Amino acid sequence: MIRSIATDQAPAAIGPYSQAIFSEPFLFVSGQIGLLPGTGELAGPDFDTQARQSLENMKQILEAGGCRLGDVLSVDVFLIDMEMFARFNAIYESFFSGHRPARAVIAVASLPKDALVEIKCIAKTV
Repeated sequence: MIRSIATDQAPAAIGPYSQAIFSEPFLFVSGQIGLLPGTGELAGPDFDTQARQSLENMKQILEAGGCRLGDVLSVDVFLIDMEMFARFNAIYESFFSGHRPARAVIAVASLPKDALVEIKCIAKTV
């Protein structure tokens, strides 16, 4: 069974895709940029604010799909400036607090809505 996951606690998809897809036992969370739920606007112009909001959006979608951050197996991070790598790590660690999923960080030329960071993940449902 494949099921689309949607929550108003995270921004609506800005294209023809779902916030997440559940296919037992996995939850695939689409890339999240630092948009505020309900407004579709970036949480702020700075990297730290956008990174925190991206992670919060991902967390809310995980919860809507019946998962927690501790269920995340893999994370892909897209940064438009690799100079932000250390700052991102500090923010990321505050969300994952000891849990260490597999992860890739990739530099990209640009992101939707001129975002500074995008994050997607795969989690295993319990």
